[in-house]
Amino acid sequence: MATAPQATTSAEAVARGYFEAIGAGDADAATAHWHPEGIDDVTPLRVVRGADEIRDFLASMAAAMPDLEFTVQRVTADERVAAVEWRLRGTFSGASFEGIDPTGRHVELRGVDCVEVEDGKIVKNTAYYDGAAFARAVGLLPAQDSGAERAMLSAFNGATKLRTIVREQLDR
Repeated sequence: MATAPQATTSAEAVARGYFEAIGAGDADAATAHWHPEGIDDVTPLRVVRGADEIRDFLASMAAAMPDLEFTVQRVTADERVAAVEWRLRGTFSGASFEGIDPTGRHVELRGVDCVEVEDGKIVKNTAYYDGAAFARAVGLLPAQDSGAERAMLSAFNGATKLRTIVREQLDR
């Protein structure tokens, strides 16, 4: 079980402890690293505000991928901010996640979090990862460069051209 950070720890130590707790699937231990009014900006998804919402978000991620592996690959930090490069692996076979029912498909993502720390607690985090890669992995989008993706892009582009024509006709 991951431990809560000390008040004097560096941003790197806080970030490593936080990601260790996420990797262990322990939402409570991960949340212990947060300031009660912290903000987690998960850029492909949404902004999560406050320790209770953050705990619920982390718990839902762990429940969605029961075999979740979260590995820190690199940390660059000063006393206040840590940039954490990570890799996530798991099977989307558990609970629903962000309104998406489990598909049983393997998910593998890479990303970077910018963790801001004050007085030993995370006050803000901005998480960056490829949301389209996640959507492809769980089956929400077709595989990259597949026939299905080409058909989807063709349909989208056709609809865009049609909207342009209609708009031009209405503007006359």
